[in-house]
Amino acid sequence: MKTQYIAALLAGTMAACIATPSIAEDAERSQDQAREEMQMRDRDIYGSQLMTPQERNEFRERMRAAKSAEERERIRQEHHEQMKARAQERGLTLPDEPPARPGGMGPGGMGPGGGGGGGMGPGGRR
Repeated sequence: MKTQYIAALLAGTMAACIATPSIAEDAERSQDQAREEMQMRDRDIYGSQLMTPQERNEFRERMRAAKSAEERERIRQEHHEQMKARAQERGLTLPDEPPARPGGMGPGGMGPGGGGGGGMGPGGRR
């Protein structure tokens, strides 16, 4: 009787282990997801492919520390010129405009004629 109980307990435990992902698999999946998110954030930086991870982090920090929209725009323009020069030095070309920022006021953004709509459906708020 005791042997049957232990065998059933072991079988149940083994089935549970097989059916659920291991801690290592969960950690690997989390790392993959974090890596993908970082790559998506990097694509938002003009010329990111020409920058080191440290340079990208420093750029983000400068943007976060900026005290006004004007200062952020100045930092963005400086960065744009630096990346165009770096690309030219390496014999590469970058598009003239930085990538469109999600939710920005440019074409396709949330500005006039951008189709943003606010997500409220027809009529908006009443």
